[in-house]
Amino acid sequence: MRFKKLAVAFAASGGAAALSLFALAPATAQAAGASTSYQANLQALNGSNASGTLMLTLNGDQATITEHATGLAATFSGKPYPHVQHIHIGAKGTCPTAAADKNSDGVVSTTEGGPFYGAIGATLSTSGPTTPASGTVLTIAPSGATINYSRTFTLDAATVSSIQGNTGVIVVHGLDPTTLSAKAQGEKSDLVPTLPLAATSPALCGALVVAQTTAVPAGGAATGAGGTSHTERNTLEVLGIAMLAGSVLLFGRKLIPARTRS
Repeated sequence: MRFKKLAVAFAASGGAAALSLFALAPATAQAAGASTSYQANLQALNGSNASGTLMLTLNGDQATITEHATGLAATFSGKPYPHVQHIHIGAKGTCPTAAADKNSDGVVSTTEGGPFYGAIGATLSTSGPTTPASGTVLTIAPSGATINYSRTFTLDAATVSSIQGNTGVIVVHGLDPTTLSAKAQGEKSDLVPTLPLAATSPALCGALVVAQTTAVPAGGAATGAGGTSHTERNTLEVLGIAMLAGSVLLFGRKLIPARTRS
């Protein structure tokens, strides 16, 4: 009888544990999944011949961004070319095609591309503010033919919502004016009239999408590791414990009748 009581108590506690652990598993996964990584494959616009990749890890309203781009215009008035760059939001979440060139000057300007990628949500500046208002401040833009960018900063609610809603787009601006048509070379920027059109026209563009990985990365947020891999591991551990507790419950139920019959 003592063994019978022990088995009943152990089985009952195991069954309760199984139920509580199964109920806990979704909450654990949700909490650990608060950090999500997005990536953008940056493709050339306006014949820039540039290319690049960008990773954005979003944790609440905190964005950690790492970017590598090459092939951009190298100099501007004898100095390293400043390439203003942004997260654009609130439109179609895509990059424009050549058909967006409404005035047929051979360049899709920033405003011509606006219906595709939207307005500035955040400025990817090297220092200082990251607001839309700083979007054309050349002194805080990365410069030169190659960009290696890394920064963590706060995003506003509209930008977070756009990224999560798959309408966030990365745009890097700044073209080599010598590669443009004669008509485009004579035009002023549609954003800053004191600058030439080339200075603020898009050179690279890429839509932000949820990052897909085929293996567990070794790094932290910048490499896309962290929240997802941790969530999967925790969920498997919880399910394993729950299955064990359920086995105890079944074992106890089978054992007790056998003792009763004897």
